[in-house]
Amino acid sequence: MLQEMLLSAESLITLENFIAMAFGTLAGVVIGALPGLTTTIGLAVLIPLTFGIEPLVALGLMAGIYNGSMYGGAIPAILLNIPGTPAAIATTFDGYPMAQSGKAALALRTACYSSALGGLVSAVALLLLAPPLAQVTLAFGPSEYFWVAVFGLASISVLLGDDPVKGLISASLGLLIASVGMDTLTGRMRFTFGQLELTDGINIVVVLVGLFALSRVLRMAEGAVKTGVAKEQLRLSGQTVGPGVLAMLAPTWLRSALIGIGVGILPGAGGNIAAFLSYNESKRVAKDRESFGKGNVKGVAAAECGNSSDNAASLIPTLTLGVPGNAIAALIMGGLLVHGLQPGPALFRADAQITYGFMLQMLITSIMLMALGGLLATRVFAQVLRVPQVILAPMIVGLMTLGLFTVKNSIFDLFAMLGFGLLGYFMDRLRFPLAPMILGVILGGMAEQSLRTALQISRGDWSYLLSNTISQIIAALIVFVLAAPLWRWLRGRRTAPDEEGANAGS
Repeated sequence: MLQEMLLSAESLITLENFIAMAFGTLAGVVIGALPGLTTTIGLAVLIPLTFGIEPLVALGLMAGIYNGSMYGGAIPAILLNIPGTPAAIATTFDGYPMAQSGKAALALRTACYSSALGGLVSAVALLLLAPPLAQVTLAFGPSEYFWVAVFGLASISVLLGDDPVKGLISASLGLLIASVGMDTLTGRMRFTFGQLELTDGINIVVVLVGLFALSRVLRMAEGAVKTGVAKEQLRLSGQTVGPGVLAMLAPTWLRSALIGIGVGILPGAGGNIAAFLSYNESKRVAKDRESFGKGNVKGVAAAECGNSSDNAASLIPTLTLGVPGNAIAALIMGGLLVHGLQPGPALFRADAQITYGFMLQMLITSIMLMALGGLLATRVFAQVLRVPQVILAPMIVGLMTLGLFTVKNSIFDLFAMLGFGLLGYFMDRLRFPLAPMILGVILGGMAEQSLRTALQISRGDWSYLLSNTISQIIAALIVFVLAAPLWRWLRGRRTAPDEEGANAGS
């Protein structure tokens, strides 16, 4: 392996390769920063354009866009409370409150370092651990994937927001939306109401843009703020991630990187799940839990490091088994096929130089992100906050509409976006968390298909879902997550009479 890696590194030392990686990284930051555009859209547009280009040059572009867009999504998430990509949803929880308190530059720089570090660690895992770690996925069957999906839904619903019941209701709405379209097992139509546009279900981009972007724009329009943030509040000097902050964030980065790598290895998961789990875990172990959601820099670091740690890790099952780790990995798999590279175990033998070269490109673009994408974009995009919201709102709507229309050229999707925007607006006003709903849409299909496949294998025997140790461990974790708020509520009721008695006695 070392010999192939050295040969690949030698082949990467060309001007065109470095230009491709640098351009891809910058383009990725821009794609991620524009609300409505996503990594998936950027790669989908890029792949046909790379036909005829040298494979390593084309893969360098893909690697740059993949890593760059993960940080790019944090820019509008922090500055405008609008996630540029699905993986940046968790970044809004503490990033936007930091921007509101005049710490936008610190939040952006923290996101930059966290994203770059997460991508770097993930690339190292891809380089060194791809073959052995890919074996882990072989132990997961339908029942294990079902419990993983339920665990993700339960943990996000309970740990996000102040009311677990509202979180579970939000997640249930997401599951309902995920059930729209053709049943993958029977071929029957569900909840399509005769609309052909709903045959393939509701596009996750439509749900994301409507719930998180348009609903936020409606709130901006409602406020009718005619002045932008003062220039003094966007000072970049004095808001650096110094040695003290680095030491404080080190445990968060380590924990989030490990979570992101673990999630990335599991096919069907994604950076959004890694970001949520990393954020929740950081909140769970923190001594100042109440500060999360109010501008805690650890929340930004956890979310960004977690979603970027998923990047290269999601390519482990893609390259070694031919099973895409997520939707973006599936597109990269398509890019490999376009250039005559067949993902699977044979890829490391037949095209070892290109394969290891691509893995090194994932590492190099993570380093480039810090210098080219992150710090440059921080200085440019932080000034967006100086634009009054009454001017910014219609500009964002225009970008969202343009970005969404380019996905399918569908007017129906634009009306669907409007519907989800209104739904998100009213849910936000009623203080229902939106993140569990999005996760329900993402994990709903995976949970349903895994459950039904498991029951088909067992001929309707529900005990099959708990027939192995892995399933039992995950199910136990779900029970623990759901029981935790109930235990806190019972303990609070028990201590309340004691406090009242003590007050009465005094």
